[in-house]
Amino acid sequence: MVSQFRVVAVAVIAALCLTACGASSDDSEAPAYNNAKTMNPQGGQPGPPATGELADEAPGEQSASNQPVSTFAVDVDTASYGYAKRQLLSGTRPAASTIRPEEFVNSFAQGYRQPPGDGFAVLADGARLPRTHRNPSDTARLLRVGLQTRAEPEGQRLDASLTFVVDVSGSMAEPGKLDLVKSGLHTLVDQLRTTDSVALIAYSDNAEVLRQMTAVRDRSALHGAIDRLRVAGSTNLEEGLRLGYETARKSFRSGSTNRVILLSDGLPNVGSTNATSLVREVQEAAAKQITMMGVGVGSDYGDKFMEELADKGDGYVVYVSDTAEANKVFVEQLPATLAVRALDAKAQVEFDPAAVASYRLIGYENRTLSASAFRNDRVDGGEVGPGHAVTALYALHLRAGAEGHLADVRVRWQDPRTREPSEQHLSVTVASLDREFSSAAPQVQVCYTAAYFAEVLRASRYAEEVQLDDLFRLALRLGEGDQQVAELAEVIRAATKLYR
Repeated sequence: MVSQFRVVAVAVIAALCLTACGASSDDSEAPAYNNAKTMNPQGGQPGPPATGELADEAPGEQSASNQPVSTFAVDVDTASYGYAKRQLLSGTRPAASTIRPEEFVNSFAQGYRQPPGDGFAVLADGARLPRTHRNPSDTARLLRVGLQTRAEPEGQRLDASLTFVVDVSGSMAEPGKLDLVKSGLHTLVDQLRTTDSVALIAYSDNAEVLRQMTAVRDRSALHGAIDRLRVAGSTNLEEGLRLGYETARKSFRSGSTNRVILLSDGLPNVGSTNATSLVREVQEAAAKQITMMGVGVGSDYGDKFMEELADKGDGYVVYVSDTAEANKVFVEQLPATLAVRALDAKAQVEFDPAAVASYRLIGYENRTLSASAFRNDRVDGGEVGPGHAVTALYALHLRAGAEGHLADVRVRWQDPRTREPSEQHLSVTVASLDREFSSAAPQVQVCYTAAYFAEVLRASRYAEEVQLDDLFRLALRLGEGDQQVAELAEVIRAATKLYR
């Protein structure tokens, strides 16, 4: 049991190091999409989507002649896949509205090279569609765009001032919620530096400061405050978050990492339940010097609310489902640091209309930006930590006889200390996408499998292009020697039993 709690604690530590934010409302409104046509995820006749609700329609392909530029805020979220995996393996169909393909894709290690310095390494490759894809056109291609930051050398991170805001409402009594959070916090306190500091806020009907900002060298006082966390009452997340920011502002440490970390099942029922307005207000007051993090827990989980916190609140939300997932995602793949490598990171792909007829970015609907926002540093992008990878997958159609230049990939970000902007650029050719799917990099094949599995689960118009049995066989083959992908195969197998 101790080792189980230690893994969860490391998951919380890793959650603190991941930062990403959604698009600003000023210049980044995502387009509204019609409801999707519902269909049988196995292909064929229409059938009901998961949990009886309609998914937001995935956008259709854009004409490269009319709109050659695709721009989006960088996103390292993975909560959608983690939550869907838990539901499917427990025999429940996830709500279509909780499925975000980019988070499925970003849940899998890509093996990108790291840049020698700060900023990003940029990679782009791809392939033709697999033969199992329904009616694949000879001009259809996949383009994988990868961004990678440099890992932080051990021991070089800034000191951290962390304000934990813990949900202790009645809904947190479920096993795997508050008990998991408390034990994780105990282990976390034991692992932080003595020069770090921690404050603890609890909220139910009202919010209460259980411990003002305290240096970690006084571990006994922090452990005592954690032991005082008790389940009771309703869920006034608004008051808890406000008190958390007030506490963080009072104890702000210049030259350190200052963060508010919300640990909750995302089910507020008292006070404001509007994540967008609440987060905007507290973030404006914090003047972006205090970032927000979220750790979601529980089988009954408010995905929409927690996702809005990530989208609109200059923050990141991770879902912790079990100890195995925590070990895989946070212990093995991510550095346990609290640094930020890049602020307001945005990606832009400009397609050459002479080579590309049309394209579609798979997912990222709520991260889309206008082309002019790319170099507008007042528009929010994503915040990315050290050693993190971001992947975007495009489906596109070439023009007949296309060759030579395909697209230009750019990423722009700000230095976390100086706020000076930088850009990195990569030119992509048609030839880099011309290999058969079976001979493409295994990671490209995994991206395809994860992305189209998500399209099935959200019942988009593109679900009818694949069959779950084919995706399962593909994941099974790719999972040989890769435990993470082998688990994806098991998740797809579980889905095939629920979507017949």
